[in-house]
Amino acid sequence: MTDRFPGYDVLSKRHSPSWNEVTRQVVNRRLAVPREPRYFTWDEFVTLDAICDRIVPQPDHRPKVPLAAYVDARLVEGPGDGYRFANLPEAADAWRQGLAALDAEAQAAHGVPFHRISPHAQDRLLTQAQNGELNNPAWGGMPARMFFEHRVLPDIVHSYYAHPTAWSEIGFGGPASPRGYVRMQLDRRDPWEAAEAYPGHEDRARRQNRHV
Repeated sequence: MTDRFPGYDVLSKRHSPSWNEVTRQVVNRRLAVPREPRYFTWDEFVTLDAICDRIVPQPDHRPKVPLAAYVDARLVEGPGDGYRFANLPEAADAWRQGLAALDAEAQAAHGVPFHRISPHAQDRLLTQAQNGELNNPAWGGMPARMFFEHRVLPDIVHSYYAHPTAWSEIGFGGPASPRGYVRMQLDRRDPWEAAEAYPGHEDRARRQNRHV
């Protein structure tokens, strides 16, 4: 996979005018999230980790964003959503019930828990959940489709794009406080923003990104 913003590391802005002390503290707390589960059991955690790998596959050439740990931390530390759908339990309960249900579906179809079935089989079960086609009693009346749409997708994807690794991947400079962004027009970039690599000009983008 070719990097769209080669040579760019948003953490190089940590001590630059782009970030103030509040921004540094927020990012530092995100990077310090414990990698072991605090809300989930280990069995639940390995199922969650397998789901995260299917929702947001990550490349092998860089350290993995610990998505399962981020979902776990959000359930322990908050904040909550501030609302919930009538036929979905609270977030923590929905996750625990949904993980148990996906394990039960995998056991019924393949004889092993979700994390031990093949990636293709995992994708198939998640697609069935997305389509509302799973109805194992372990769901306990919670609609599989709603669990997928309102817990699995947003919680995992939001966790990914809250991490500096994802910011570097998409060329995002972070909150940019106190510096801010000036050139807001389409296809314009401030000098301290990452340069996107276009075919044949990757080296130029890499040189630019070492100094933003």
